[in-house]
Amino acid sequence: MTFQAYIDNIEKQTGVSGKDWPKLAKAKGLTAPGTKATAITDWLKAEYSLGHGHAMAVVKLLKDSGALK
Repeated sequence: MTFQAYIDNIEKQTGVSGKDWPKLAKAKGLTAPGTKATAITDWLKAEYSLGHGHAMAVVKLLKDSGALK
């Protein structure tokens, strides 16, 4: 499965597009320097019922977008 396919599946499951994740993570205070992936994946699993692989894809998306420093 390609990375884009992961993102597309996440959007279908959650209704949240790839471009919206950085804004949502920032609103939750999860883009501060030093934020661990575990804090982000815990949030995604709890609020969006994502599995670990999909949650980690969102973490990668956040890193690639520059939202995580």
